[in-house]
Amino acid sequence: MKAILIARVSTEEQKEAGNSLPAQVARLERYCENKGFEIQHICSFDESAYKTNREEFDQIINLILEQQETIAVCCDKVDRLTRNMFDKRVSMLYEKALKDELELHFVSDGQVLNSSISAAEKFHFSISLGLAKYYSDAVSDNVRRAMEQKIRKGEWLAKAPYGYKNIVNPDGTKGIVVDDYEASIVHKVFEWYATGIYSMDMVRRKLKDDCGIVWINSFVDKMLKRHFYYGVMEIKGSLYPHCYPPIISKELFDTVQNIKRGFNKKNMYRYAGRPYVYRGLIRCATCGLSITPEQHKGHVYYHCTQYKGKHGAKWLREDEITRQLGLVFKHMHMPKEIAEQIADTLNEVHTNKVKFHNEQLEKLNREQREITKMMDNLYLDKLKGGITESAYQKYFTSFCAKRDEIAMRLAKLEDAETDYFIAAKYILDLSSRAYELFKSSEVEEKRQLVKLVLSNLKLDGEKLVYDVQKPFDLIINLPDDVRWRPQGDSNPRFRRERAMS
Repeated sequence: MKAILIARVSTEEQKEAGNSLPAQVARLERYCENKGFEIQHICSFDESAYKTNREEFDQIINLILEQQETIAVCCDKVDRLTRNMFDKRVSMLYEKALKDELELHFVSDGQVLNSSISAAEKFHFSISLGLAKYYSDAVSDNVRRAMEQKIRKGEWLAKAPYGYKNIVNPDGTKGIVVDDYEASIVHKVFEWYATGIYSMDMVRRKLKDDCGIVWINSFVDKMLKRHFYYGVMEIKGSLYPHCYPPIISKELFDTVQNIKRGFNKKNMYRYAGRPYVYRGLIRCATCGLSITPEQHKGHVYYHCTQYKGKHGAKWLREDEITRQLGLVFKHMHMPKEIAEQIADTLNEVHTNKVKFHNEQLEKLNREQREITKMMDNLYLDKLKGGITESAYQKYFTSFCAKRDEIAMRLAKLEDAETDYFIAAKYILDLSSRAYELFKSSEVEEKRQLVKLVLSNLKLDGEKLVYDVQKPFDLIINLPDDVRWRPQGDSNPRFRRERAMS
């Protein structure tokens, strides 16, 4: 009789040397030799026997069905053939064995299925199928319980997201820690986008120019939506606190989400036909309607549609709007030496805060280590039976809340000590070359710059009116102030003492 040998392993079982593919094939070959079977095909594959979709197994079934004579289908055990007692393919093979269209041989189980088997042997086979399914169900239950326990402990079950890295601890357990460089990139991306100045395209270009990092839009979008960075992991649509240090604060994450929602609503202005520079930024001072751009004879004009009634609205060329806005940015100028003096003062103030910052940081890190140790001890007490499940859940929830509070305080401390300095330096840099940036910017950058500095833009006749955002209103008004201009001191002696100090 000719024979087809079937050897199978699943991912979990590949580690078992006695159940490996070569070991199974060797046992089957010896069995066929003793039985005098002629081996026609050896089919060995790596595939779960519990799933309904089994492509490789289907190919073997087709091979069996193509045979024109009675053959022996040999497996090491019943569970090598299937772990699902409701698998219709196995039922089909069983029925064919009872009709002597083939024989099923399970070598290690000592079972041979054909038309002559007794009721006890049939029952034995059904028990083997049930045990195979029970084993898979039990493994599945154990895996699920282990995963649920890891989730309760705040452990991430997959590859660490960008900003973190997977490690193997000295005791052999796996863990996740912050990758300092990648975390700094994540923080920068959130900070840039949270200003409302940068679109995702601009964030990508800035990453490429400043950091040499090339990302696609979808990666940046996924990063900006990821709860993991402020201390929460998303698993199958549900949120759970995790046990790893957050990279950003919840407030920063929420700010980014609000900006993303607002930006998506305004995308109609960006993609509605030609990318006009000021589309959607200006309203009519008379009726409040949005000013509409149109192109005529090679020029772009902006005007009110006067939908609410005629009021003699003027048409204004885009070049003229650019000229009027350019005057705003030309006035937003701070002498370089003044900007440098202010930056030096900010740097000195920032340096003086470092000591206090480090003391507070060490205190919070110490509290965080203590909470982590208490959570570990609590889990050990539960394993030893020293604490009930309900008491464990109560204390665990309390410790998680305390841990999250410490993490948020750490994030706020970091932001509070650095954000003001970064923002001030950015404003000083912008104020010293605002007009240059405005003239040389592309459409999207020019729009973002206008939105950063100005608000409530309206067209009143042929003149733009607007409000200047803080703190740029002070900078724009200061060039006409005497404080920018060096002058003689009314008290020369005081001036000399001040210069010497």
